[in-house]
Amino acid sequence: MKNNIKNIFRKILLLTVVIVFANRLEAQERPNIILIMTDDQGWFDAGFNGNKTIKTPNLDLLASKGVIFDRFYSASAVCSPTRASVITGRNPYRIEIPDANSGHMKTQEITIAELVKKEGYATAHFGKWHLGILTKKEMDANRGGKEKHFKHFSIPTMHGYDEFFCTESKVPTYDPMISPAVYAEGESLKYGWSAIKKGTQSKDYNTAYWVGDEEKATENLEGDDTKVIMDRLLPFIEKSVKANKPFFTTVWPHTPHLPVVASEYYKNKYYGMTNKQKLYYGCITALDDQIGRLWKDLEEKGIADNTMIWFCSDNGPENGTPGSAGHLKGRKRSLHEGGLRTPAFVVWPAKLKGNQRIDFPAFTSDYLPTVLSVLGIKYPDNRPLDGINLMTSIKNPKLKRKKPMGFRYKKQLSWVNHQYKLITKNNGETNELYDLLNDVSEVKNIIKEKPELAKQMHEELDKWLVSVNNSKNGNDY
Repeated sequence: MKNNIKNIFRKILLLTVVIVFANRLEAQERPNIILIMTDDQGWFDAGFNGNKTIKTPNLDLLASKGVIFDRFYSASAVCSPTRASVITGRNPYRIEIPDANSGHMKTQEITIAELVKKEGYATAHFGKWHLGILTKKEMDANRGGKEKHFKHFSIPTMHGYDEFFCTESKVPTYDPMISPAVYAEGESLKYGWSAIKKGTQSKDYNTAYWVGDEEKATENLEGDDTKVIMDRLLPFIEKSVKANKPFFTTVWPHTPHLPVVASEYYKNKYYGMTNKQKLYYGCITALDDQIGRLWKDLEEKGIADNTMIWFCSDNGPENGTPGSAGHLKGRKRSLHEGGLRTPAFVVWPAKLKGNQRIDFPAFTSDYLPTVLSVLGIKYPDNRPLDGINLMTSIKNPKLKRKKPMGFRYKKQLSWVNHQYKLITKNNGETNELYDLLNDVSEVKNIIKEKPELAKQMHEELDKWLVSVNNSKNGNDY
């Protein structure tokens, strides 16, 4: 009898070990996923895109380990809509988030976080949220705490995230909870700010970092904003590793969105430049240091090779800042290339060869289909997605994009296929057509030379808009 009990116990113990080992192996095989998105960083605001002034050695190194996209687009020319596209794979107009500080992430939408959580992933969001208000109990940022906006209450844990550390919208890029003091006399209050000087009376920025339902962070909120964010991201990674779980996280720093603030340490790296340049370039270099800190942490934990990191910006550079779209036409709020193309790359050492640049057109709506393909997850229903799986084109960059990308912002509309771009700034009353493969700066409008192509693309755009409006009217649910 005793021997039988011992044998049964041994079998149970052996089975437990096998199950634990199998789960551990499975967790190790599935990649960790980090989606990093900066705020208002122009296409040319990074060394890996040729900028020789801004110091971004860590981003440049990381980009060299993976695949750099020369044609990567944000799904909108402003922030909130692009953020909606990242986690849903859908155009933001489908979700009724057409502009910044408008609408909210609806619970009926299907997010990457929800889908990977069902597969055993730990999930978290860090940084800017901008997809709804985070509190109903007090005044906060742009919309929080105002009764007329209560219907837009939408926090990350309502959308598949286990935890979060985020703000509703913008904050200063240094001392994020404090209104910056004017630093350079004569500069615009909209821009010319620097770190709070000693002896200057500080003023609350009237926002908060939230960590739960009506719960906000109260400690470690000083200094560079990206460091404040990274101080929360790294413990989440540590916890996930100890729990033997793969992790998924969206990391959305506020840099370099206004108000741009930098410490003297980072400003001094740009000696001899204007105050605006010191602030703007300095805060990007501060962010770059934190990206380096993240990669070092992944390497030390032995998980860097099987961590897939995507990097991009949410739109082009803000007007009136030293931010640059380089040779591209337009800036933030424009559907020309400079308003939509962003610095971007993907790194996944275990699966993707490094030192690559591709000009395959891709955008933020492609994230969800790509992640699902990598993990072998089937999308749960047949509602329209605007993105595609990028893995095939990354491994075979000579392929052409078959599914065009649609963009909309206020009266602007554009339809972009592999080579051409149809754009209107007045809801289709007049149109322009550009050959992006031969005229990336959008100098020559060729619509009179190719009227049939323009007509065809306009018909495709109109058909897409019907689908978008159908979604907007709630018919996908």
